Amino acid sequence: MVSADQPGPAGTSGGGTAGRRMTKRDWRILVSGVIAITLAGLIVTAILVAARPRSTTLLRPSGIPRSVPTRLADLMQLSPLPHRPAPGFTLTDQNGRTMSLSALRGKVVVLEFMDSHCVDICPIVSQEFVAAYHDLGPAAGKVVFAAINVNQYHASVADMAAYSREHGLTAIPSWHFFTGPLPALQAAWRAYEIEVRAPSPNADIIHTSAVYLIGPAGQEMFLASPMADHTRKGTAYLPASQLAGWGRGIALLASYLAH
Repeated sequence: MVSADQPGPAGTSGGGTAGRRMTKRDWRILVSGVIAITLAGLIVTAILVAARPRSTTLLRPSGIPRSVPTRLADLMQLSPLPHRPAPGFTLTDQNGRTMSLSALRGKVVVLEFMDSHCVDICPIVSQEFVAAYHDLGPAAGKVVFAAINVNQYHASVADMAAYSREHGLTAIPSWHFFTGPLPALQAAWRAYEIEVRAPSPNADIIHTSAVYLIGPAGQEMFLASPMADHTRKGTAYLPASQLAGWGRGIALLASYLAH
């Protein structure tokens, strides 16, 4: 018998490949081959996945009116609410009129939370409100547009009036920019789950941006989440098509609730 460590007959080594031990060089060759095959398989799989057509189906939350297209509901991050009574408040608007939320019963209320000195998303939402008002047409008389101030350092009636004029909100007859004593404002923020961070008068006010749609019976019906893009210099903006879409979406929801 020929030993696996000794030369075999006819110039063979150890009785041929099947009969000899694997050397370190053999193992390296074998492992390299397995790795190459595995990598090739992964590359092919990645190419096939990339070439597969992507689904364009959007998920639509239940409870969204049929009049609101799915893509628009997705843009607005629209969610139906469980029809609980909207938290009440009594505050003063930009014209110096003190009123409660209950005084608006019978109207659809589109409610936001704004900073009277904001240069970011609040002016964008203001444009959306103006667009929504014009989109409502004859139904505009059934809808109130309102905001509650989140800037405790600029909380005067004059601040609310100046902001309203600057951003064209005075074109909406039913516009109310509410403000008041800090405890009353804070109570409203908590009730609507609005987080506000205002470390100093000179710092930016960081706050939750949310649009609540309240039905004529005073119940929370829908919640939307405004957004903005930013240029490289940090200036907030939203493409014209999306601004128009937001206005149309708010108007469609308000019309739905008004009827």
